[in-house]
Amino acid sequence: MEIIVTSIVAVVGTLLGSLATHYFQRRNRADAERFERGERLRQERVSAYTTFGGVLVNLRRAHMDRWFAIHDERKSVDPEALRYETYRLYTDAQEALFRVQLVTESKELIDLGKQAVDGVDQMKPNLSPEEFAAARDTSRQGVFRFMEAARQHVDLA
Repeated sequence: MEIIVTSIVAVVGTLLGSLATHYFQRRNRADAERFERGERLRQERVSAYTTFGGVLVNLRRAHMDRWFAIHDERKSVDPEALRYETYRLYTDAQEALFRVQLVTESKELIDLGKQAVDGVDQMKPNLSPEEFAAARDTSRQGVFRFMEAARQHVDLA
């Protein structure tokens, strides 16, 4: 009788140990998957935000090149080609903003992105030098406001 009780206790102990091991392994696997998913999202956000910021800087540069080509009458630069370049980069900025919208839940960040695109797009070639200087400053501030807000939405810890 004593051997049977000892055997039953041993079997029950083994089963409990097995169940506990299974539970903790499952929990650890779920934690690891959650961590991986969070890390992939963080990396995707970093990529989307930096791509968007880079496209904005390139769009801004194209607008400035176009304005200076027209107002300084630079013969070596074709303002018409620069016009098409600004159109292409504007489209790239819209695409990059769509990607930002997919990876963030922050309405504030999306609004700052839209404002940054609009600010850069206001650097039109028909502006006076004073208006253009103001538009340049506004566009630069818009880009940096977006990037500062984006930095807050990327968990670097």
